[in-house]
Amino acid sequence: MSVKTILVAHHDAAIRDRVAAALADARHACVPAATADAARRAAADRSTPVSLALVDLSLAPDGVAFVCALREDAGRPIPIVVFAGSVPSASEVAALAAVPVSGYLNESANLAGILPALAPHLFPDNFNRRAGHRITLAVPVSVQVGPAITAGTSLNVGAGGLGVRTMDPLPKGTALELVFRLPGQPGDVRASSRVAWSDRNVGMGLRFEKVAAESQDLLEAFIATRDN
Repeated sequence: MSVKTILVAHHDAAIRDRVAAALADARHACVPAATADAARRAAADRSTPVSLALVDLSLAPDGVAFVCALREDAGRPIPIVVFAGSVPSASEVAALAAVPVSGYLNESANLAGILPALAPHLFPDNFNRRAGHRITLAVPVSVQVGPAITAGTSLNVGAGGLGVRTMDPLPKGTALELVFRLPGQPGDVRASSRVAWSDRNVGMGLRFEKVAAESQDLLEAFIATRDN
C-alpha cells in the first residue's frame, strides 16, 4: 500500500489530532491546517503533493467556494471529503454535489473507523465497489437486531441500501432495523433492512426492505443532490 499525504483542515485541534493518529497508524502523512489560508497553502505546496483533503466548511465564509479554491490551488482534481458536521443545510449539500466533493466524514468517527471510511478515496482502484450507484458516506449507523443494538460507520449509501463498516458483520440474511442521519438532512432515516453480504474485512451490505415515507423523502433528497 503506497503512502499518501492527506490535508486535514479543521478548526478543532482534537479532531485534527485524532485523524492524524489514524493516518499515522497506516504510515500516511498528515498535513494539519487550522485555518482556510493554511489549508490553501498546503494544497498549493508542490513539494508535498496532497492526495486527499478533509475539509471543515466552517473555516471559510463560503464553504463551497473554499472547496473549489483548494482544488484550484492543488492544480489537479484531488478528492475532497467534507466533515459532515460542518454542512449547514441540504442546499449546501446540493451545491457541493456540483463541485463535486467525494464524500463526507463524521467528526466523531473513532480511530478504527477513520481509515476504512477514507479507503475508497485514497485507493479507488482497489476498493470493492458493490453493484448499483452508491454515494460514499461516513456517518454513524445504529443497527438493531431484536433487543440488541450495535453501532457502525457507513461506507456508502444508495437508493436500495447502505454499506456499513463494522468489525462484527452479521450473517447474510439477518433482518434488522437501521437508523442513520444524512448530512444536511433534518431527521433520521429509519429502515427495516436485511444483510445482503457480509465480509469481516470490509463490513456488511444492508438492503432496505421497508422505509418510512418521511425517511424515503430524506434519502431521495440527499441522493438527488449528488446525481444532478
